[in-house]
Parts: sequence; structure tokens; C-alpha cells
Amino acid sequence: MGCSRLFHWSVVLLLLVQIPAGIAMIAPGLGQGSIDRLFVLHKGLGVVLLVVVAPGAIYAVLVVVAGSGYVRVVGEGFPIELMDSLRLPTMLPLMPEVASQASLVHRFSTFLLVALVAIHVAEVLRHHLVVQDGTLARMWPPPGGRKHQLDIETKPQGETDSVAPR
Repeated sequence: MGCSRLFHWSVVLLLLVQIPAGIAMIAPGLGQGSIDRLFVLHKGLGVVLLVVVAPGAIYAVLVVVAGSGYVRVVGEGFPIELMDSLRLPTMLPLMPEVASQASLVHRFSTFLLVALVAIHVAEVLRHHLVVQDGTLARMWPPPGGRKHQLDIETKPQGETDSVAPR
């Protein structure tokens, strides 16, 4: 699997845990123990996402989501257990007013992130179903992506796929 594909799907997997955990941790009726575990998971994954993001609209919004989440948590004086276990210092002082604003930024940038991901998925489907240019096959994790890569590697030099007008 190529580096960009591995990176892409790693971020997707993190988000498939991160977003539901963030929604569930504020759901009414959840026991405090479950809330605490979800907060620990959500904060830890937020730090991981903050560290691994790269340029691009979705990734830029991920930086805002993770960064505002960090400011909200640390600014209120709450721990980020993953960072504590790695003995990484808290980089911000207590600042409840800023943390409150960061909470709003975190919430609304998360809505923007979900919208961007929805647009991304719609565009992927358009490429796959309408344009039929092989983009999904190139980005999909194995076996689909690997098969396409093998097809490209085994084509005689100079041979290319042609897309007939529809």
C-alpha cells in the first residue's frame, strides 16, 4: 500500500472512532465511567490526529478541530491522559475564558469537517460511478487498490487506459 493511501486510510479509521466517541461522550443518560473513558479516547485520538495531519482542506480543518479541542481541554485544566502517560508537558496555562471559546470553535469546526467529508465521499462516488476514471481503485486499500496497482505495473510501456466519451 502506498504511503499516501496508508496515511489516508489511517486518518479515516481514526475519524471513524473519533467522531462517534465525541458525539457519544456528550449524550444524555450515559454513565460517568463511560463518559470518562470516551473523553480519554477522544482526547487521545485528537492528539494523534493533530500530529499526523497534512496540507489540504479536510486536513486543515482537522488541525482546527484537534487544536481547539486541545485548547478547550487543557485551558479548563483537564488532563490529556495520552500525553500524561508519555510524560509530555501541558503547553498551555489555565484559561477558562479561552477554553470556552475554543469549545465553540471545536464544535463548529467539527460540523465543517463532517460536511467536507460528505462532499469528499460524494466526489469519490461521482468519480467512481460517473467519470469512471479509476480514482477509487487507486485509493482503496487492498485488495482493490493493490489489484489496480498490479494492472498498471504489468501494462506494456506506452499503453494507457483511454476513457471513451459517454
